[in-house]
Amino acid sequence: MGNFDKRNRLEDEVFTYRISKNNTIFIDWYGKQVKIIKGKAAEKLLTKITQAENEKEIQLLLAKVTGNFKRGNEKSKSYYD
Repeated sequence: MGNFDKRNRLEDEVFTYRISKNNTIFIDWYGKQVKIIKGKAAEKLLTKITQAENEKEIQLLLAKVTGNFKRGNEKSKSYYD
């Protein structure tokens, strides 16, 4: 696993996922949907998730799949008030 989570953010289990009947994976970050994965990519991810040894490895997989989706344009509602 190595030294990948220096700030221990993945320990909070910030990512969750749901699997539909047709094996589409919906990935949420703090309850907000951030990524949908279908087809062969979903099959590969499901295989890796089932082979993961613990929840932290699953969090790492989900973080890698979502990529760097936060680019600074996520403003809180109070910013616009």
